[in-house]
Amino acid sequence: MGVQALQVIEQLSHLLEVEVLTANQNAELLIIQAKKFMPNAVVIGNEDAYEYVKQALWKDDIKVYAGSKAICEIIEMSTIDMVLSTIVGIAGLRSVYHAIEMGKPIALANKETLVVAGELITTIAQQKGVNLFPVDSEHSAIFQSLAGEFHNPIEKLIITASGGPFRGKSSDFLAHVSKEEALNHPNWNMGNKITIDSATMMNKGLEVIEAKWLFGVPVDQIEVVVHPQSIVHSLVQFKDGSIKAQLGLPDMKLPIQYALTFPHREFNDFPRFSFADYPKLTFESPDHANFPCLNLAYEASRQGGNRPCVLNAANEVAVEAFLQDKIAFTDIYKWIEKALSTIPFSSPQTIDEYLEVDEETRSFLKS
Repeated sequence: MGVQALQVIEQLSHLLEVEVLTANQNAELLIIQAKKFMPNAVVIGNEDAYEYVKQALWKDDIKVYAGSKAICEIIEMSTIDMVLSTIVGIAGLRSVYHAIEMGKPIALANKETLVVAGELITTIAQQKGVNLFPVDSEHSAIFQSLAGEFHNPIEKLIITASGGPFRGKSSDFLAHVSKEEALNHPNWNMGNKITIDSATMMNKGLEVIEAKWLFGVPVDQIEVVVHPQSIVHSLVQFKDGSIKAQLGLPDMKLPIQYALTFPHREFNDFPRFSFADYPKLTFESPDHANFPCLNLAYEASRQGGNRPCVLNAANEVAVEAFLQDKIAFTDIYKWIEKALSTIPFSSPQTIDEYLEVDEETRSFLKS
C-alpha cells in the first residue's frame, strides 16, 4: 500500500509532499523511494540495515534513522502534517498511538491498530481532537457514504467481501490448498498476510471490528456480504431504510487519495469504472461453515477486553506458519480458536498491556 500511496502523492505533488519515509525490512525499496521523493528523513525498522541505508543516502542529504523507537520519535517532527500508517499487523500500534498523542491526523491503513486496541485508540483520539481517516477501501466507502449524513442514525453497515480465491469451495478442498493457491486473489493485489486473511475471510472479521470503532456501531449492526466483482466497496443503511454505497474499480489509490485530501476530491488519471464493463453485479451471504474465522471475529468483538487482541495475534502467527508450510490452510482457524479458548480474559488499559497480551498469545502458539 505504501507504493500506491507514493503514486498518489506523485500525482498530487502540487498539494502533497513526503516528509518522512519508513520501512521495516525492505532497505532496497526504501532507498529507491527516498532518492525519488527526497524526504527530509527515512527510518529503517531493521537496525542491521542502518549503515547500508545511510551510505546509500548520505550524498542526498537525507537523514537516516533505525529501529522501531525511531519510527515513533520521528513523528514528533513539526513539519509532519499527517501520518499515513500502512504498517501491517500489530507492529503499527505504538507509532499510531504516539502520533495521536502528538496531535497528528492519521490516514489509517493499519486495521490491526483498531482491532487490538480500538477503545484505547478512539478514546485518546477524541481527547486530542485527532481525526482518523480510513484508508481501507471498505471503510473509506462507508466514510464517503456518510458524508453529509453524520446527523442521521445508522441502522446497519454492510461491508462487502470478494469471497477470495476459494469462494464456493468445499471443506475437503480447503483442507488441501497450497499457499500458492491461497495467494492468488482474483481481484486485489495485496501483501501476503492480507491476501491469506482474505482467503480465510478473517480480513472481513478484522474489518468488522475496525468499523465498530471507526463509526461507533455495534458489531451486530455490521453485516458482511460477498460481492465477487469488488465494485461496490461497502454500504450504509439508514433508519429510514435508504442505502448509500460507494462504487469504483478495485484500486487502493482512490481511498488513499480521499484520506489524504479530505474533504476535497482532487482530479486524477486513475482508470474509471464503466457499467458496460460490469453488466452484472452479484451479492450473496458468506459461507460461515467453511470460513469460520469470520465467526471468531464477531464473537471476539462481542466479548471485548483482550479477545480481539488474542484473535489478531493468533491469526498473525497462524498465517505465518501457513506461509512457511508448517500448517494446513484449515489449521489457521484451529490455531486461533485454541488461543481464544486458552488465553484467559483480561481488560488491558494501556498500550503495554495490549502488547503483553499479544506476546503471551504468540508464545503460547509458538510453543
